[in-house]
Amino acid sequence: MQLSAAPYEERLTAPRSWWLISFLVGLSIALVLLPFGTLPMLGGLAGGTAVAAVAASSYGAVRIRVVGGSLIAGDAKVPVTALGETEILDPEEARAWRTYKADTRAFLLLRAYIPTAVRIQVTDPDDPTPYLYLSTREPERLAEAVRTAKAAV
Repeated sequence: MQLSAAPYEERLTAPRSWWLISFLVGLSIALVLLPFGTLPMLGGLAGGTAVAAVAASSYGAVRIRVVGGSLIAGDAKVPVTALGETEILDPEEARAWRTYKADTRAFLLLRAYIPTAVRIQVTDPDDPTPYLYLSTREPERLAEAVRTAKAAV
């Protein structure tokens, strides 16, 4: 009996500085509303900060998972049997694959605030996507999880 691969999950959360920026957006709106009085100013501070925080949180809510024989990255769900070689990209190579080496047909899960990534070839002949580019803080763990899941299938 073969044991199933340990699941991998990573949430690409927004960096801490974005929460400060969310507060600064609220502060800016509060300053714009200052001539209308204290109550509108406080409402602008609370509302502006809340809207900016929701935007930062939703952008950082994307997940990458390797579970049940599938790689799930954002909205994409690909069986590991349709995946080929996994390449770990250091910050310089990741930047190159985000820019001048990028293929317009590729699936890119980009987060510019995450410097490292993996590039996974798609071997399914019916899929026009040549590779998946996934920003990840733990490229070695993700590559190992994909390899383990492929071996378990």
